[in-house]
Amino acid sequence: MQIHGFNKTTLLDYPKHLAATIFLGNCNYRCPFCHNSSLVLSPDSEPTIPEQDVLSILEKRKNILEGVCITGGEPTIHNDLPDFIEQIKSIGLKVKLDTNGTNYSMLEYLIKHHSIDYVAMDIKSSKEHYDRATGISNPQLSSVSSSVNLLLENLIDYEFRTTVVKELVCEKDIISIGQWISGARAYYLQAYKDSPDIIGSNLHGYTLPELKDFVTLLTPYITNVGIRGID
Repeated sequence: MQIHGFNKTTLLDYPKHLAATIFLGNCNYRCPFCHNSSLVLSPDSEPTIPEQDVLSILEKRKNILEGVCITGGEPTIHNDLPDFIEQIKSIGLKVKLDTNGTNYSMLEYLIKHHSIDYVAMDIKSSKEHYDRATGISNPQLSSVSSSVNLLLENLIDYEFRTTVVKELVCEKDIISIGQWISGARAYYLQAYKDSPDIIGSNLHGYTLPELKDFVTLLTPYITNVGIRGID
């Protein structure tokens, strides 16, 4: 497994759990707002951490930690992800997976084999503007939609989330997303924050009052809508 980052302790990445976070390289999207551009655009040039070193640390901290968040990049493009997760599960830790939902078959396998305990799936924008928000001409929307439908079956605890960038997500997109994932357990609007490691440029976030207006627009479709990353 190509591991490029390892945070030994986090209270933010896995809801209601003290966890560690593992960052994997490579992604099939080029989202302009991505804040891990080095992991997406040039992962082979980034330092790696031996898989066994990470597992060894998790073993030593298994009585402190409750779970592990696996993020990226996009974790599901790695064929050895199920084996890696099983090694983490054998330590006795829960696993949260961050994903863009493009590898439906991998997500279905992990859920139906009870390999993961929580999924956070990104909804990049409305279906109409997915190519713009993902930075590619063919964002595999069919697979993404299948992953959405799978999570809506409530076979696992999950959340949907959108990083809300003014240039990529407008009011009409928010309403369209609400209709798309109607009935979801939880949906979070993530405030955009600029960073030196962003793929795109000249992007802007919404204010807290503007995000609250979006929450109001979403309430006919989703009961549990939250805002993250802004005071």
